[in-house]
Amino acid sequence: MEEEVAMLRQFIGQLVDLFNLYGSPLPPFDSLQLLHFHNQQQNNNNINNRWCVLNLDDGSADDYCSLVMAAGKSRRHKMLEPGKPPASKKPRKERNRGKSLGTTSSNEVMQQEIWKEFPEDLFEAVIARLPIATFFRFRSVCQKWNSLLDSQSFSQHCAQVPQANPWFYTITHENVNSGAMYDPSLKKWHHPTISYLPTKMIVLPVASAGGLVCFLDIGHRNFYVCNPLTQSFKALPPRSVNVWSRVAVGMTLNGSAASGGYKILWVCCDGEYEVYDSLKNSWTRPGSMPSFIKLPLSLNFRSQAVSLGGTLYFMRSDPEGIVSYDMVTGVWKQFVMPAPLHLSDPTLAECGGRIMLVGLLTKNAATCVCIWELQKMTLLWKEVDRMPNIWCLDFYGKHVRMTCLGNTGLLMLSLRSRQMNRLVSYNVVSREWLKVPGCLVPRGKKRQWIACGTAFNPCLTATT
Repeated sequence: MEEEVAMLRQFIGQLVDLFNLYGSPLPPFDSLQLLHFHNQQQNNNNINNRWCVLNLDDGSADDYCSLVMAAGKSRRHKMLEPGKPPASKKPRKERNRGKSLGTTSSNEVMQQEIWKEFPEDLFEAVIARLPIATFFRFRSVCQKWNSLLDSQSFSQHCAQVPQANPWFYTITHENVNSGAMYDPSLKKWHHPTISYLPTKMIVLPVASAGGLVCFLDIGHRNFYVCNPLTQSFKALPPRSVNVWSRVAVGMTLNGSAASGGYKILWVCCDGEYEVYDSLKNSWTRPGSMPSFIKLPLSLNFRSQAVSLGGTLYFMRSDPEGIVSYDMVTGVWKQFVMPAPLHLSDPTLAECGGRIMLVGLLTKNAATCVCIWELQKMTLLWKEVDRMPNIWCLDFYGKHVRMTCLGNTGLLMLSLRSRQMNRLVSYNVVSREWLKVPGCLVPRGKKRQWIACGTAFNPCLTATT
């Protein structure tokens, strides 16, 4: 017994030294009380005992001391009664549920206090910066938010928000009378219903500007302008020239937004052309094609017009090059430049004031999508990027056709053959290639084939 008391006293002395070393004195403790507690524990025949072995020789004194100090500093530390097991630990789900229930009410009160004092004039500024899809869900909150599309101040806030990635309005082979819109930011397809478009004829998107999309019926007779997001719609007046042949179409803004008006140009291969001015709501014939431009134009109708600073650029094949029309001055120009060898399905594009060329490069049985940039000094095409080789392996030995949907900054390419149907996006700035998810009709499982389309900048306040 004396030997055990000596060991306990030595143990208590070590504890006192450790507490003194770290500045936390040990409360007075009688060794006889400890011995009495030890004897009482032995008489319980070790029933429900829980032992804790502390080895000061093998372990770290710092770790041990921190453990003892933590227990000594805690005001709420409870010693277990002899023979009584510790309380069972709650499952993690119950602990998390308790925390969430305990904090939800306080967060809700905090949010109510914040939004109660939120200035009214900042609501429109905040909502204008919401994603497009989120805004349309928020319109159902109240009548005030639903009427924001008609607010002039809301339009001003939207004009201050930097433009996001363009969306793509497409037509599929299976549903030529209804369109499908793709949002590259969310990588999601939307299926709008534009009730004002005619249903008895096929209407195709041919150009866009400022959030508006220009449609032309397959008979090349009637033009329509629409905002696919808000359903703002307008049927343009009949053209003054009865030309039923195929035409190329371009569209520009008078200013930085659709509110300042827009113009639409159509031109056919024989040189006939007209310009529509939305402010005048009429078509005009500014003049005739200059004599130095070779007719017929041999326009590449698979390539949409590119708009740069109020000038439209069209691709032609004979001679190979570009013709341009300045919508402000009414001046036509012609640029002769040879196309890259082994090129098929070429399409014009633009990014940051640069004119780009997208097309299929086919040699022997290998096919690859390539990107070129026009060198302004030499008027030659310089290759700047191409699709990853591992993707191009899927085209080997196949007769692939390409359609470029959209030609401003972000491109969507529809690549198809008898055995393949693939959609790919290409970011001209970051040079990033991404696969686009397949377009499925609502509540359907069949993948749709994209026939044609155009890119447009989603704008909630653009009106026709």
